[in-house]
Amino acid sequence: MCCLVTVLVLAGPRLAIVLWWLVAMDRWKSAFDTFWWPFLGFLFLPWTTLAYVLVAPTGRVVGLLDWFVLAVALAGDIGSYTGGAWGNRERLPRYRADGNWRYGA
Repeated sequence: MCCLVTVLVLAGPRLAIVLWWLVAMDRWKSAFDTFWWPFLGFLFLPWTTLAYVLVAPTGRVVGLLDWFVLAVALAGDIGSYTGGAWGNRERLPRYRADGNWRYGA
């Protein structure tokens, strides 16, 4: 059960992209002109890609709430890449609490 939850958490946005693409291909075609942007989004920025498809203009004006949703999704993607370094800084053998590296033993 624990492994299943871990796989779902790690694959969450990418799995949602694949499932949403299979269910609503027309929405993806209206959001993106080419295959490459959603493919790169799938690889590098999955939360932002999902948010963009959610708020992509379908005959309406993009509002402030749409930009906020995109900013939160981008922050989530960036946080998923950078969040672990500060939290795991004590595990590095030569890293001091003041942020400087020690040279030598």
